[in-house]
Amino acid sequence: MTLYRHEMKMNLKSLIIWTLCVGGMCFGCILLYTSLEDSLQEIADAYANMGAMSTALGMDKMSLATLTGFYATEIAMMHGLGGAMFAAILGTGMLSKEEAGHTSEFLNVFPITRGQIVLEKYLALLTNTFLFNLVCALLYVLGFVLMGEELMGTEMLLYHLAQFLMQAELGTVCFLISAFSRKNLMGAGLGLVILLFAADMMCRIIPAIENVKYMTPFYYSNGADIFTSGEINGVMLAIGIGILCVSFAVALFQYTKKDLAA
Repeated sequence: MTLYRHEMKMNLKSLIIWTLCVGGMCFGCILLYTSLEDSLQEIADAYANMGAMSTALGMDKMSLATLTGFYATEIAMMHGLGGAMFAAILGTGMLSKEEAGHTSEFLNVFPITRGQIVLEKYLALLTNTFLFNLVCALLYVLGFVLMGEELMGTEMLLYHLAQFLMQAELGTVCFLISAFSRKNLMGAGLGLVILLFAADMMCRIIPAIENVKYMTPFYYSNGADIFTSGEINGVMLAIGIGILCVSFAVALFQYTKKDLAA
């Protein structure tokens, strides 16, 4: 597992920065809730009359007037988008950076198969994604405790499980992209995240494209849905896990067969 440890070390700074930025920002918003409570009540009333926009943001299910509602809508949206971007950046560079940095020839002289390279790099991707969510979740729980608010433990656990799976799915799709590329396509990974995030919002507003929900992992990991229903949509989750498995399998096949640039 030498390569796995190397990847963890190489990505440690990125993990710390993204965790502090996303987790710290959301933690700060939780602590600021009391000072914003009166204003948020007015905003909640305004959103209640905004129809489709309320639906897209989950405010038809939960109110900003409570900390739980604020967390399930605003905080969840910031965490989900930030975490997805972090996973996409990791995924798009995990395999392609060897060819982009002209280190693939050096790496492949060691007694390690290409399949082992793919597996250890992918495990590093999953580990970084998991640690990001774990630390952020602990910060959010701490925020609720400091605010003296009741914590919906089961819903919180389910939400962060869904977030980890969503980010792992997007990270794996970007990992697949990196297996086909000879350079880091970070822009393509971030573009994919923004596209799928927008697709989730649009399919909640426009009935004609409702089936787009089966294509975006942001749908099954939506905070307002999970906190309201107390469960993760099983069909959507199964589709997401299927996409994850197929993407990894194709990435493994492609990388083991491709002609690597020196």
